[in-house]
Amino acid sequence: QVQLVASGGGLVQPGGSLRLSCAASGSSSRSNAMGWYRQAPGKQRELVARIFSGGSTNYADSVKGRFTISRDNAKNTVYLQMNSLKPEDTAVYYCALLGAPTTWGQGTQVTVSS
Repeated sequence: QVQLVASGGGLVQPGGSLRLSCAASGSSSRSNAMGWYRQAPGKQRELVARIFSGGSTNYADSVKGRFTISRDNAKNTVYLQMNSLKPEDTAVYYCALLGAPTTWGQGTQVTVSS
């Protein structure tokens, strides 16, 4: 069974940057796609970005050009570099190991505010 531990959230001013990390432990996760999702108060959880085992990626339109997802297979870790942050990026961010079923991390709060 895989466990995911996310870190790196915090409070940042608009225009700032944060990098989220998600470390996977347990069974091998290298062949699975991994993703970052977010859930703002009163809203449904939404896909932010995902990365496949071969390295291909896709992003939500709202973050394209600002966020970058990457993975280090040697460390079983996936990252989300977030630049040019906006107040509307405020949410709890969850990493996920995509599969049947999907495994979720515990979530990390990102708050963008002046």
